[in-house]
Amino acid sequence: MSTPRVILLLSGSLRAGSSNETVLRTAQAVAPAGVRAVLHEGPGALPHFNPDDDVEPLPEPVAGLRAAIDAADALLICTPEYAGTLPGAFKNLLDWTVGGTEICDKPVAWVSAAAPGRGQGAEATLRTVLGYTGASVVEEACVRVPVDRQAVGADGIITEAAAREQLAKVLTVLAESASAPEPGAE
Repeated sequence: MSTPRVILLLSGSLRAGSSNETVLRTAQAVAPAGVRAVLHEGPGALPHFNPDDDVEPLPEPVAGLRAAIDAADALLICTPEYAGTLPGAFKNLLDWTVGGTEICDKPVAWVSAAAPGRGQGAEATLRTVLGYTGASVVEEACVRVPVDRQAVGADGIITEAAAREQLAKVLTVLAESASAPEPGAE
């Protein structure tokens, strides 16, 4: 039996029970065989980014974040858009990753829970910041899964079959991307 691919789930929202958390908890619940989806605690515990503090020993929450990213085979992000861009707390999380090498060449994708016609600013900013980290964006796994609150069960998980299937496919694509040989490798 092969080792499961670990996909770290990162929410950009601080709000408990947010649509973003709902999407990621659903992804965790529908993870296909061979995939272990791990939900990160979120950006709330991280100190404000200061380059002077981006040295060893790192602040404990930052060291934990980087260790979780390093241990993952791929990352899946779901973040809201505030004022046309990423929320400040999530941008802060990403800022802490720029000085490390944990994301470099790692398959990364995002799911937008935004309503149709919204969220493009956050996606554009996310693409820019991930470029600075050296992440390998998996375009096929970057999708929209708007959350209809009527289709969320009491457990905070989406009940709609199409959304669940789409999230399982995203995890499969990310896991396959993590399994693919490096370009130029034999």
